[in-house]
Amino acid sequence: MITLLRYSSLLALAMIAICSTADGRIQSVTTASQDVEQRPVVQEFTIRARRYAFSPSRVEVTRGDIVRITLIAEDVAHSFTIDEYRIAKRVAPGRSVTFEFCADRAGRFVFYCSMTTDERCREMRGELIVQ
Repeated sequence: MITLLRYSSLLALAMIAICSTADGRIQSVTTASQDVEQRPVVQEFTIRARRYAFSPSRVEVTRGDIVRITLIAEDVAHSFTIDEYRIAKRVAPGRSVTFEFCADRAGRFVFYCSMTTDERCREMRGELIVQ
């Protein structure tokens, strides 16, 4: 007779197989562990847009992370755009906007301000690095 007991945790799923004889005595115990699909890590960043620059201008995450960004426009309206992730968020002067996305592909991605009201906004650049 084989009895299977399952215990799960955030880090691993353990399966314990207990083999017993007909009279109920334990004959052998074997264990096996399996990787459990881990929950994505949430990486939070506050990015300030001011005087034609992002601060910080570089964001590094690991592939599979959930990236939560709070964008704050300190002077005039700005945006945060990453073409490859189809993200285009705008924020009014003195306001903030929070959004998130899954960093599901590795690489280096430029983020920029796509506002056209001021020519210098087009100079605003930063980089998302997904490892």
